[in-house]
Amino acid sequence: MDKKLLIDLTNVPNHVAVIMDGNGRWAKGKGMNRIFGHKNALTAVRETIESAAEIGTKAITLYAFSTENWKRPQLEVNALMSLLISSLNKELKTFQENEVKVNAIGNIKSLPEKAQKTLQEVRDKTQNNKRIVLTLALSYGAREEIVNTIKNISKKVVNNELSIEEIDEKIINNHLYTFNLPDVDLMIRTSGEQRISNFLLWQMAYAELYFTDILWPDFRKEHFYDAIIEYQNRERRFGKTSEQITPAE
Repeated sequence: MDKKLLIDLTNVPNHVAVIMDGNGRWAKGKGMNRIFGHKNALTAVRETIESAAEIGTKAITLYAFSTENWKRPQLEVNALMSLLISSLNKELKTFQENEVKVNAIGNIKSLPEKAQKTLQEVRDKTQNNKRIVLTLALSYGAREEIVNTIKNISKKVVNNELSIEEIDEKIINNHLYTFNLPDVDLMIRTSGEQRISNFLLWQMAYAELYFTDILWPDFRKEHFYDAIIEYQNRERRFGKTSEQITPAE
């Protein structure tokens, strides 16, 4: 049976975040190096974006490269940057056909110049697409994002553009990289690891967390649908009681 048929299309997460983990272990299991794993992960990326768009999810954020990933061997970092460039160029046509708007968050200026240029070109060409927003978290770290947010708000206070009393959740949200995105409803992490690894710490305050043993290169639409079905079977209370969410008849 097509698992998509089990999904309630009136109750899909608006924003799904994905930690794409397991490329290295997948490659090692096949007697290959980590770079081989990264290169074979594109199908998982494509199917995840397509399945999210098909069920009506409005935003999907992929943790593509963290601030900590710069510590990896230079050969792997270079390969990841080259893969980013080639993948963006290769997928542009698909983005246009499927009305995918490409966005990026993180310390983008730390990326190689060619990667920055390609990323900006794809963002510009897809900016009017309306079906789903694909955000790539690149050279991203949530703690760094929060530190930068505090600094930017502090500057406004010092310059008398903002008073301390005015600072609330909305002000903080408006200074985050994700100011134009809704909070995360569902976070998916592959490979069996059960951590959030400095990813969207503020934005995931009330997200449902879904962990699967599937290694990222093997992740397909059916696995994404499994996560959505699990999400729909959970009770999201946001601090309230079950009775408040579903009053007795």
